[in-house]
Amino acid sequence: MNTITQEHIQVGEIANGLPLTIPVYRLQGNGSGPKVYIQANMHGAEVQGNAVIYQLLEQLKTQTLASDITLVPYANPIGCNQKSGEFTLGRFDPITGTNWNRMYHDHSKLIESFVSEHLDAPEEEIKSKFRALLVEKTQAFLDQPAYRVNTGKRIAVTLQHLAHEADIVLDLHTGPISAKHLYCPEYAKASASYFDIEHVLLIPNEFDGAMDEATFCPWWQLSEAFKAQGRNIPVWVEAYTVELGSQEKINLTEAKLDAESILSYLNHKKAFIGAEFTPKPITRYACMLDDYLAFHAPMGGMVEYNAELGSHIKAGDTIAKILRMEQYLSEKPLHEITLDTDAITILHFASASVNQGTELYKFFTNYFEL
Repeated sequence: MNTITQEHIQVGEIANGLPLTIPVYRLQGNGSGPKVYIQANMHGAEVQGNAVIYQLLEQLKTQTLASDITLVPYANPIGCNQKSGEFTLGRFDPITGTNWNRMYHDHSKLIESFVSEHLDAPEEEIKSKFRALLVEKTQAFLDQPAYRVNTGKRIAVTLQHLAHEADIVLDLHTGPISAKHLYCPEYAKASASYFDIEHVLLIPNEFDGAMDEATFCPWWQLSEAFKAQGRNIPVWVEAYTVELGSQEKINLTEAKLDAESILSYLNHKKAFIGAEFTPKPITRYACMLDDYLAFHAPMGGMVEYNAELGSHIKAGDTIAKILRMEQYLSEKPLHEITLDTDAITILHFASASVNQGTELYKFFTNYFEL
């Protein structure tokens, strides 16, 4: 039985001066496997990741570990407590309006000078020194005068500091009403088939503020910078956003399946010794980020969502009906909404009440088998 240790890390202070903390669980392997970091619940309503971390801990305590594994549920203690009546908000910082998952730090300015100083160094030295540099610069950001760092940034960069210690980073999220899907950087496409997730969104190897990008982008940029100097080195870090379904609920049975999916990927990456976690024989469909279609409500009204999650829609199919009772006597009150292209339904808005321009759905278009 593996020992699980728990620590509480301070990520700020609340108005009464008491510390704001997050729980951090750790398991130690024999050091031969990649270091792993997994976090959940950066957005307040996206709670299923906490159930998945529970199921992971239940499994990991009996495995023979090659990897050190760090798990952080409740990654954003402000977000998960942002309530309005019976609903959890917590997608945006209520003070600044910024998405909680867009406050991580961009390290791209470190690349040029590091490459010039280590152009002929051995690979293991490059890897260890670059990791140390990322950790050092992230800590330096946190150590600057407190008045320079807002609440959300301090939470995000504290989490990023933990993640930079790892070779594999998984950020667990959910959609509003959503099918499971995986955000996968294009360079790591081959690894996506080791998750039991049918829908894979291939994203550019570029920084746009999220946790997965904040951790894999520096390593991708490092590899590209060395390549420009005539030397090939691997991209040593993989990071993903794992979308586990719908927000505002947990399902422990599904969480066990999600944990097994993650364990299958980690087993492929040699995080265990003698484990038998393998990917399920499912068909996986991929879509490039540019082809991930956001479909907005063409009119205001009350929506019946007709396109089922994960369903394959044909051009011309009805995806929703919009009811406008204010117009019952003056115009047609019920409108069928169709899609003009073949697509896979990935998620839809949580409420039936929408304004014109509300993002009703997101679809994979121009999709292909992975």
